[in-house]
Amino acid sequence: MTSPKTYTVDAPGAAVTYDVYAAPESTEPPLLLIGSPMDASGFAALAARFPERTVVTYDPRGTGRSPRSEGGEATPEQHAGDLHRVIAALGAGPVDVFASSGGAVNGLALVAGHPERVRTLVAHEPPSAALLPDREAALAAVRDIRDAYQREGFGPAMARFIALTSVKGPVPGDHTERPAPSAAAFGLPTEDDGRRDDPLLAQNIVTCTHYEPDFAALTGAPTRIVVAVGAGSEGELAYRGGLAVAERLGTEAVTVPGDHGAYLPAAYGMGGDPAAFAEALREILGDA
Repeated sequence: MTSPKTYTVDAPGAAVTYDVYAAPESTEPPLLLIGSPMDASGFAALAARFPERTVVTYDPRGTGRSPRSEGGEATPEQHAGDLHRVIAALGAGPVDVFASSGGAVNGLALVAGHPERVRTLVAHEPPSAALLPDREAALAAVRDIRDAYQREGFGPAMARFIALTSVKGPVPGDHTERPAPSAAAFGLPTEDDGRRDDPLLAQNIVTCTHYEPDFAALTGAPTRIVVAVGAGSEGELAYRGGLAVAERLGTEAVTVPGDHGAYLPAAYGMGGDPAAFAEALREILGDA
């Protein structure tokens, strides 16, 4: 695969940077690989497994090379608008989209608002806590993470995030009343550096998990939507969120190899297998 060319599109309150790995001879539409708050670097290994297609990655607003000119939390609708602008700038569509985690939530918002832009959306483990039977406990736990970040900084908040995402099954009703996990136990910093601009903890964690997709728009869209969940993350919040989205769409979730970060190389510390994941994704897209 050739090195990507980098471009920027302007959006209200942000400048959004994206990369295009061009395959000029491809007859397939571009394939977008998106996450949130993960930036384009997290998808480089997966992009390399699709040399036969033009692949596009990007940095969501407030992340990496996409600075925001406004504060506050970013919403799935804002991210969807950014993606709409990126696709329009490509001048080729509708596109295929692989969207993981918060990116899957944003992908659902994109299809709801701009269904003509997307041929196939593969929504991988959207952390749609608002759709769960235990939504009150789950959403309270998410808000507790955000509040801990504002009070104590990155380490204590991230320890809470790891603890929540490690829960198998429903989030206990007293989750926020239990002793807070130690940042040091996870190798996280215990000192507060004073920053409050983390893309996950300050900008996206609440708006993403609290978002409820427009299922009437989604089921009425011409877009093919496939929800994917990892074989290695059964019972976790994002896995259960994926099942809930699939149920509301009237479909069955597809099981893919690995866990929540299965497409990431081992260097990210999550033990993924991008090659195996790419094969599963290729089969879902019909490229196999």
